Amino acid sequence: MSEFAELVDAYYQALFRFAVSLTRDADRAADLVQQTFCIWATKGSQLRDRTKAKTWLFTTLHREFLGQRRRAERFPEEELDERTAAATVAPENDADRQMDAQRALELLGSLDEAYRAPVSLFYLQQHSYKEIAEILDIPIGTVMSRLSRGKEILRRQMTAAPSSVPKNVLQLEPGALQHRHG
Repeated sequence: MSEFAELVDAYYQALFRFAVSLTRDADRAADLVQQTFCIWATKGSQLRDRTKAKTWLFTTLHREFLGQRRRAERFPEEELDERTAAATVAPENDADRQMDAQRALELLGSLDEAYRAPVSLFYLQQHSYKEIAEILDIPIGTVMSRLSRGKEILRRQMTAAPSSVPKNVLQLEPGALQHRHG
């Protein structure tokens, strides 16, 4: 297997999840990941230390995202849809945990990009502070403060907003759950 194919196998899913957290759109995320690998195909040979390929790929993806955003006249705000959120969440046995995870991803999508990127890299991709600082090209102290603020914003939103409840439960008429004897 070629080095390129090995990199795609090893990092595609993680890059895609990171791209979804940035773009909030699965199609745009897939395009961003593809562009990242195209850049690797043309410039990856310049990387001297091959152990840093993962960081290089995440850094390149983030820079491409920022470049696309700068070039766009307007950055559309889109909600994470159920299909996209499901692609970023591992299936779980506990339905309540899955609903909470889905809600957390929805709220993550609503975070300002300054907080969304570090939180996503840390919690969804398990990058270290140092790696996040390199990927986002910001100081480690900034990474730590953005993680702290991002977590606090998410915590406040999770506790302030009603928990995810299946829609059919919310649509029940009062008294619909009462057992009738007759």
